[in-house]
Amino acid sequence: MASDTDASSGSRGGLFCAGGRFKGGTDPIMDKFNESISFDKRMWSEDIDGSIAYSKAIVDVDIITEEEGKMLQEGLEKVRAEWAAGTFEIKPGDEDIHTANERRLTEIIGPIGGKLHTGRSRNDQVATDTRLWTVKAERDILKDMGTLISAGAEYAKTHIDILMSGYTHLQPAQPIRFSHWVCSHLAPLMRDAQRLQEMIPRANICPLGCGALAGNAFGVNREFLASELGFDGVTINSLDATCDRDFVVEFLMWSALLCTHLSQFAEDVIITNLLKGVTIDNAYATGSSLMPQKKNPDALEILRGKAGIALGRAVGVTATLKGLPRAYNKDLQEDKIPLFEAVDTVKDCLAIATGVLVTMKPNPDMLKKALCPEMLATDLADYLVRKGVPFRETHHISGACVRFAEEQNTSIDMLTLEELQKIDSRFQEDVIKVWDYEVSVERKCSTGGTSKQSVIKQIEILSCFANSL
Repeated sequence: MASDTDASSGSRGGLFCAGGRFKGGTDPIMDKFNESISFDKRMWSEDIDGSIAYSKAIVDVDIITEEEGKMLQEGLEKVRAEWAAGTFEIKPGDEDIHTANERRLTEIIGPIGGKLHTGRSRNDQVATDTRLWTVKAERDILKDMGTLISAGAEYAKTHIDILMSGYTHLQPAQPIRFSHWVCSHLAPLMRDAQRLQEMIPRANICPLGCGALAGNAFGVNREFLASELGFDGVTINSLDATCDRDFVVEFLMWSALLCTHLSQFAEDVIITNLLKGVTIDNAYATGSSLMPQKKNPDALEILRGKAGIALGRAVGVTATLKGLPRAYNKDLQEDKIPLFEAVDTVKDCLAIATGVLVTMKPNPDMLKKALCPEMLATDLADYLVRKGVPFRETHHISGACVRFAEEQNTSIDMLTLEELQKIDSRFQEDVIKVWDYEVSVERKCSTGGTSKQSVIKQIEILSCFANSL
């Protein structure tokens, strides 16, 4: 007959075995349902960093001797080496990355390993690991964004002289520079990078030393822990610190907005590619299993599709948090997979967007072909404004010219001076200068506009910002 300390079904593992609070084992389904080692093992390095720092902190308050601290630190470095080499063996009972690392540490150095967790809880431990991992990921993403924005700015500079049709409501609106259009997709990415920069200080705050919820009973120096781990400071309330996942939600919401901007870029390129204004490189297209002629912009379509999933992650985790009482609850385990997936998705999307952009070939002739004289109707109105006519009146006059040209089944730039003067006598011979796309573009010389010098200034701003990341 089995003793009371034997597991009747399932295992509680070496750190939470039967014979303490619990009698018998867990349901094997519960083991699978409860574990997080299958995904939080990604934080193995951060978990070891936190444990090394904590071992130093408990040496400082005389919980363990300096010799014991040295043993813990050397043992943890051996655990790190196994993870780095890919030789770390996950065993049954390794519920999460914390228990796995501590179990292996104890195997290496013996019972002294059991002293590491003194005064510490997995509640403040996982909060620490997740913050460390997230901040590192955010800083890496900023570098990727710098690469995309820098490459995009250089691409815009290379194609500074190409003109294209600008659209509103997917209708031809006004002529613009192709480079201006490129910069219009880099500008929101610059804002995204700025938002990410603002988020990092809020995430980079140390919760270690908060214990399970009430604080650390041994007076560890939390400011020392923060400094040791590269945090900017410490959390101010232990109850809040162990359950705060604002930084996760912020990143998920941020990733949804970034993916939205990349989706808009993708849609614009898909349409421009359809109109033969640009050619997508073969490296980012696929064929059809049936139709030999097809060249599908799959990379862009997947970019577009990622935005909806990104938003779903943000909403899902926020919904999980909204009903939680203080302090830590196991629901919070569900933040890891969306977080990890979001980081992976963002990095992949940035890499794909960079590749698509820098290899995309504009077709100046086809882009110019999409220009039409009716796009210069506003310039026609502005012509009369410069002669002192109120804009509301000139808008009406220009609209009448457009209607007359349509009725005559001709293009507005083909109307004779006599025909224009029948609509308004203030038209003069110099009106012919209106029908020049380059002149129209160059008139838009205000900051942020589509004139050459305005676009060059935008490129300089984007390049300078990218280099600062």
